[in-house]
Amino acid sequence: MGTLYLVATPIGNLEDVTLRALRVLREASLIAAEDTRTTQRLLRHYGIATPLTSYNDHNKRQKTPRIIEALASGDVALVSEAGMPGVSDPGHDLVVAALDAGFDVTPVPGPSAVVAAVAASGLPSRRFYYLGFLPRAVGPRRKALAAAATVKDTLVIFESPHRLRATLEDVRATLGDRRVAVCRELTKVHEEIFRGMISEALGRFREPRGEVTLVVEGASAGAEGGQADDLDGEIARLKRRGATAQEAIAALAGRMPRREVYRRWLER
Repeated sequence: MGTLYLVATPIGNLEDVTLRALRVLREASLIAAEDTRTTQRLLRHYGIATPLTSYNDHNKRQKTPRIIEALASGDVALVSEAGMPGVSDPGHDLVVAALDAGFDVTPVPGPSAVVAAVAASGLPSRRFYYLGFLPRAVGPRRKALAAAATVKDTLVIFESPHRLRATLEDVRATLGDRRVAVCRELTKVHEEIFRGMISEALGRFREPRGEVTLVVEGASAGAEGGQADDLDGEIARLKRRGATAQEAIAALAGRMPRREVYRRWLER
């Protein structure tokens, strides 16, 4: 029986791949990749000729049984588009299926956008709270942020460039104007790490390019006790942005009962 190897691949710079990862990719009987084009560039760069198949959100239902079948006769290496597969990634479903089928699952650690961004952010790094990709719609996104409003640990968020400004605006409206590190194109030629306040980041990033990891300062020690007092200020900011009462309730329900949010909204 084969082993499913979870192989971390570069998040940008191809030189960041580990020697063990290259060996596993060479020796595996099959590589399952979220993005075959990205993986092909890595394989060509290091002269690796292992057979490659795609595995992503669009085909995982059809591909999972085939890959489990391949594990019966050899090792399979699972790779994400970048970084560690299985975390905020369709590879998680394959990991569960392989474990359910009785196969070994072994991580081959390496580059991580989360760890790199936290380490370089200058914000507290002893503990951090990983939010991953936030919902695309404003209401659910603000609700997810509101649920983390009193978390005192540093927050980490993945975001695409075309939603960066909207997310920064929602973070400021929901959590306040906190310190932030906007880590763009990590380890790539045009890497940029901006450190400052959210309001300053909004003034800097007009039409950003490249994938972004946001590292946001956690809540202050007295944040929980001051939630009710600050709610009117949050409602005022939401009204200035043109939010509806329903959007405000969704964004702030994690900090106060929905009826109380609605009552304060009407009062203003």
